[in-house]
Amino acid sequence: MMRNFRFAIVSDLHIALPETVWDNPSRFHLVEISIPVLETIFDRLRDADLDFLLIPGDLTQHGEPENHRWLASRLAKLPYPAFVIPGNHDVPVPVADDRSIGLGDFTHYYGDFGYDDRDRLYYTRELLPGLHLIGLNSNQFDAEGRQLGVLDSPQLQWLEEVLDKLQNETVLVMVHHNIIEHLPGQSQNKLGRRYMLDNAPVLREMLRSHDVQLVFTGHLHVQDVAGFNGVYDITTGSTVTYPHPYRILEYYTDLHGNSWLQIESGRVEGVEGWNDLSRISRTWMGDRSRPFMLRLLTGEPLNLSQEEAEPLVPSLRYFWANIADGDAQFDFAHFPPKPRRFFESFSATLDDGSLALIDNHVALKLRDCG
Repeated sequence: MMRNFRFAIVSDLHIALPETVWDNPSRFHLVEISIPVLETIFDRLRDADLDFLLIPGDLTQHGEPENHRWLASRLAKLPYPAFVIPGNHDVPVPVADDRSIGLGDFTHYYGDFGYDDRDRLYYTRELLPGLHLIGLNSNQFDAEGRQLGVLDSPQLQWLEEVLDKLQNETVLVMVHHNIIEHLPGQSQNKLGRRYMLDNAPVLREMLRSHDVQLVFTGHLHVQDVAGFNGVYDITTGSTVTYPHPYRILEYYTDLHGNSWLQIESGRVEGVEGWNDLSRISRTWMGDRSRPFMLRLLTGEPLNLSQEEAEPLVPSLRYFWANIADGDAQFDFAHFPPKPRRFFESFSATLDDGSLALIDNHVALKLRDCG
């Protein structure tokens, strides 16, 4: 029987040393507080009795070598092992340029954090007897150099072989892009689709057929727990955007032999120089929400005209901030019927309208796969 274990998740750190910060007036990421927020989280985790830490990608602002070096050095000082995977911001170009590392350089920074084979961007590690972590790379480039979110064929073949060998073991999977929808119609909407793995159905079916239940993702910058056909995709918000979250999770077996995953979430409400960080970052997000909300209103599936959309935008100022916080509840009774139904569908409710507040604090009962 698997022994109880505890671990933490921090995601989308976007680490930026002060001299590397990009001062773009439209950016959502408060990268200037990336290091103090992470240090605050590490202080809180010091006495959490962790077995390990997972970081599901976007470790750096935009793949800068100095930011990768800083983070690798900092992770090496933790009192528990840490495991990472690349996000789209970590390897933004196939070959290194004067700003960012290339795709093939990532493992040379993080060889101590999962990558025993530095020629391969995915790995498996035994964390505890009977417990294994699989770290995947969802960053690829097409012939024109455009970045894609997909698992390539060699990686899928490798994964199938690894899962065959790990039958009857407990397996955790970490991948940057979402594999289950965390927003209504995410895989069909142009704005939401970019956060999902292009071949998510293939991966989901492979995991389901091998009784893998727990997948940890990032990228979307929201707190959300989603399930599909017995597989859970637990995505964790970014440390540099509201609400600056992290998670502590415990896997345990109850007196009846049932396995559970208890998920608890914390927030960083302030750091030195940013004592009111929650309010500041929520306002920061709201101040930059207008272009995004207009695209959401005028694009599929609403297709409103600019004239129809404009009066609705002010009411949506904090829409994304509320989603990022997790367990959102929306009431847009003053909206026309179609946009009202659309935006209220993002509420944390079941089909029957009852509350489903599982994004931040929940105990997931797991299937017995033995």
